[in-house]
Amino acid sequence: MSSRATHHLRGCYPRALRTSSALRASNIVSRRCTHPSTVRPIIFGHKKNWQYSCLRQFSASALYTAETKIICVPSMAESISEGVLSTFNRQVGDYVEQDEEIASIETDKIDVALNATHSGTITKLLVSEGDIVTVGQAVIEISLEKSDTTSQSPPQSQAERTSEPPQEATQKQQTPTRETRPSQEPMKETTSTPTPTPIATPLPVKMCRMRLRTAERLKESQNTTAFLTTFNEVDMSKVIEFRSQNKEAVLQKHGVKLGFMGPVARASALALREIPAINASIENDDTIVFRDYIDLSVAVATPRGLVTPVLRNMESRSIVEIEQGIAELGKKARHGRLTMDDLIGGTFTISNSGIWGSLFGTPIINIPQTAVLGIYGIQQRPVAIDERIEIRPMMYTALTYDHRLVDGREAVTFLTLVKKYLEDPASMLIP
Repeated sequence: MSSRATHHLRGCYPRALRTSSALRASNIVSRRCTHPSTVRPIIFGHKKNWQYSCLRQFSASALYTAETKIICVPSMAESISEGVLSTFNRQVGDYVEQDEEIASIETDKIDVALNATHSGTITKLLVSEGDIVTVGQAVIEISLEKSDTTSQSPPQSQAERTSEPPQEATQKQQTPTRETRPSQEPMKETTSTPTPTPIATPLPVKMCRMRLRTAERLKESQNTTAFLTTFNEVDMSKVIEFRSQNKEAVLQKHGVKLGFMGPVARASALALREIPAINASIENDDTIVFRDYIDLSVAVATPRGLVTPVLRNMESRSIVEIEQGIAELGKKARHGRLTMDDLIGGTFTISNSGIWGSLFGTPIINIPQTAVLGIYGIQQRPVAIDERIEIRPMMYTALTYDHRLVDGREAVTFLTLVKKYLEDPASMLIP
């Protein structure tokens, strides 16, 4: 087969095979027949007389048909056009499957996975870790391997095998052996030196992109809004009783634990119906946008920072449905599976600092929203009930609002409504 191929090549390219250099001739063969690595010169008689022979048999499966594909940064969201390529999960030479995550891009809000569009071998990394990449930018080059046949080197002749002695045996023959005897020098006494006292040095760590963006937005909120915070306290006795009576049934029937966020979120949604200004926002500094729906942003702490995934259509959700939605968002946030759709479009935020043991605080508005509700730890405190002192589980609430849009009366009324619903959970079950 190889002789016929050689005859064909000599007939097609007589001048190239007769006068050209080895490099040019091999290029001709590679373009016509197969990859250059499978072609080697054979010298007959005079050194200038070159003849080429294809070492691989010609068949459709053995032809070199490698093709490359470029993987680019995917579109992320309308408000995000760039990110930082934080890590490569694969390196040059690694084989990847289609849809396999091969890199991670850190944006202002979430990590975006860069997946392989085709199966193949990574041949080149076009950017480095830590580089800023934009949507559509080329990141990785992949070679598509359409052939399962691997190139094999030609077998060595008997003369070649016998003329090359094993390297290990040659080294053993050339290296003389010499006997050694243990050293007779006396051991010197060493004096111990005191361990130096460690010097306290600062450790500078560059802020991740999410932390930088969070800092920018918090400062923007402080500089833009006329923020003010008002407080109230809630007797959580009825909520605790309601939770104790129903948590086992809810867990068995719906597969979710009944916590405190469900009742608080439901009470907030009912209160927002009556005070629509707190669910509104200011646009272009001169327009108020009112909404007939409630999309709740729930603050969730992650190892990389605070995120606020959104629970949609709160106005039509029951307490159990709210708990299911919050549990799902929390799980996605902790495992880094939040999408941009999970993070945009919130109209009101609840921040639960009580899980960390906070007694009360002043939360910051998540712009462009108008208000944020903070809930805090439940503590047994003495309170006056019908002219007598009783110990009740009490919880402080705080509403930070934009005074440009919300008046003090509306803010206080909102907290009073939340208090009323939480102290009578049965009223929240009425549609």
